[in-house]
Amino acid sequence: MKSFLELAQARRSHRKFTDEKIPQEIQEELKKIVLMSPSGHRANPWEFIFVEDKASLEAISTCKAAGAAFVKDAVLAVVVIADTKKTDVWIEDCSVATTFLNLAAEDLGLGSCWVQMRLRSKESGEMASDVLKKYFNIPENYEVLSVVAMGYKAEEKKVFDMSRLQLEKIHTEKF
Repeated sequence: MKSFLELAQARRSHRKFTDEKIPQEIQEELKKIVLMSPSGHRANPWEFIFVEDKASLEAISTCKAAGAAFVKDAVLAVVVIADTKKTDVWIEDCSVATTFLNLAAEDLGLGSCWVQMRLRSKESGEMASDVLKKYFNIPENYEVLSVVAMGYKAEEKKVFDMSRLQLEKIHTEKF
């Protein structure tokens, strides 16, 4: 098991995946981990749609103008949604859950990439969240924050170069 520092250093965004399916045991681990994601006042506004169907992955890949095309080549995508009536910090809670998914994927030997959906649109102006809400029958009071595309890595990437840490962004006591 990697230390958290090693895990964070190893986690890179992956947009190229093999065709190898992710076993159900690993998907069950991902589900448990994401459900342990913290949320403000433990409101747990987030919910998750695990998607393996190729037609659905294709639909996700076309729901916004740019930055989602690679989703069609993933073997799994997790749509991160929230009941916006549960809390006013649903964006933060879903962001933490999305981060948990990305780190869990790395820890389980998978590649992953966060695909932003909130405030993104198609060329027509239709919001990506609305496209996905229609496609997946998501209730009106829910919003889509992100999608995490996953699969086995088709290429290896170098770990984060620690010499590139922007230490000047760390302040002590005052700005």
